[in-house]
Amino acid sequence: MSKKIVIIGAVAAGPKAASRLKRLRPDWEVTMVDRDSLISYGGCGIPYYVSGDVSDESELRATSFHVIRDADFFAHSKGVRVLTRTQAVAIDREKKQVLVRNLDSNAEERLAYDYLMLATGAGPIELPIPGMRLDGVFTIADLHKAIEIKTRIAQGKVSRAVVIGGGAIGIEMAEALTDLWGIETTLLELAPQLLPKLVDRHFAAMLAKHLADKGVAVFTRESATELLDDGQGRVCGVKTTRRALEADLVIVAAGVRPRSELAKAAGLAVAPWGGIRVNQRLQTTDPDIYAAGDCIAVTNLITGRESYAPLGSLANREGRVAADNMAGIPSLFSGVCGSFIMKAFERCIAATGLTWEAALAEGFAADYALTSPSDRAHFFPDQAVVILQLVFDRRSRRVLGLQAFGMMNDSISARVDTAAALIAKGGTIEDFSLVEMAYAPPFSSAIDSLNAAAHVAENMCDHRLRRVDLDRFLAWMEDMSLEPAWAVLDLRHPQESAAYVEKYGEDRWVALEYGQVRRRHHELSPNTTYIILCNAGTRSYEVQVFLDHLGAIDSLVLCGGLNAVSRLGVGWLLK
Repeated sequence: MSKKIVIIGAVAAGPKAASRLKRLRPDWEVTMVDRDSLISYGGCGIPYYVSGDVSDESELRATSFHVIRDADFFAHSKGVRVLTRTQAVAIDREKKQVLVRNLDSNAEERLAYDYLMLATGAGPIELPIPGMRLDGVFTIADLHKAIEIKTRIAQGKVSRAVVIGGGAIGIEMAEALTDLWGIETTLLELAPQLLPKLVDRHFAAMLAKHLADKGVAVFTRESATELLDDGQGRVCGVKTTRRALEADLVIVAAGVRPRSELAKAAGLAVAPWGGIRVNQRLQTTDPDIYAAGDCIAVTNLITGRESYAPLGSLANREGRVAADNMAGIPSLFSGVCGSFIMKAFERCIAATGLTWEAALAEGFAADYALTSPSDRAHFFPDQAVVILQLVFDRRSRRVLGLQAFGMMNDSISARVDTAAALIAKGGTIEDFSLVEMAYAPPFSSAIDSLNAAAHVAENMCDHRLRRVDLDRFLAWMEDMSLEPAWAVLDLRHPQESAAYVEKYGEDRWVALEYGQVRRRHHELSPNTTYIILCNAGTRSYEVQVFLDHLGAIDSLVLCGGLNAVSRLGVGWLLK
């Protein structure tokens, strides 16, 4: 028996559900409604369109076989009716109808449904400051604004830009403006770090240093208080809590919030922060109304808590699950780990699961293993260091998260994707230690970097490895009076350690090359706690085990070594 399906929203989850439904139930009548004229586009590709990596906006709307996904495409190729420039005004749940209005003609129509799906997406957060309506101020809300931004840049109308918001979109837009167009770009973030809540502080610091090295001025702990008017209605600058910045383009990327007003007005359950509440079948509190995409609340698989994950990849998976259930095929969307990956010039940063700080806040007995291995076999040409951090619970040995920073290649995505799959299933340190990864020298090491990170976590849990917290070590390096009994034990070659010995003195910086420790350990003082340091941390751990065997020398390992520290932009590091 044929059914009528109405889908509100036609960007990601909506088109996926509509197409899936027509494949499962070709005789059903499927209608999509969207207030925009442009539909079914890759919104996550907008920064790459602005940067020029994607040459034309039509590529974001095209299929893999280069056909534009517009209303005609869906009508003729998919059998789906699409009403563009049409706003859903109200839902009548009793009559099972949706009132819609054409935004060009104001004509109204009532669409009957057997099942309704809400894919209303998310809208940009606008700052409550003066000047948000000035010409030259943009939020990244849709493809139209991206086209206008790129047009202005291409016409030579932009020489200085300020991006407000240090999340993924803000950083990608800052890169886009700086890399291809050479625009003088400033990035502002109110939080103490970039990518707040997505990565821990030291990973954010690595990213900030790389952005600065590439010419992006990065200011954290700093908010915009006013967008300045040139007297003719155009933006000419940004006033912050600390300075005034000149700008003829301002991009506000302060985050997004779910568009759930329609659901709330219809009496559906909505979280206090705006996400539409759904079950694992993606049904709302009305079993005949489904919801998917950036408008819904999802479950965090690690904490079990309600969370928000506005990503195009998830929206497509959710759309498929909703379609299956409407078509009578039982399907579940259990939740998310919270995975992300992004490029910043020649670097890549990614994470899945909980950060260390978030894990502590959730009550886990959380710790982290920081490593800095090569992204492929150490002998392979062009191998490079990747920084990995495995977050785990000491009591249960469950892995809670993974973060990575390194070169812009697929070595990071492979590890983070594997970690996400294991974490979603409750994977332990041992699962990570033994997980099988494809190996060949151009792609990885014989002991994969994911396995190696788990080995460090295992040694920490079993009390074979004692590490010094990175923040604590960095604070001591700025003021050594904080720990009077500490000294660095530098295991590197004398040519690498000599300048530090000269700067800090032999009592604070002890140079003892790795291969000489067993012969010269008697030179170490039993009254000193040594911070054992090498490039990556592997040699440091071996030396700690040896010194513990002797029983007289106290030590802590700087995990990740100078490979990690050198990416933080600390002032005391010598070149």
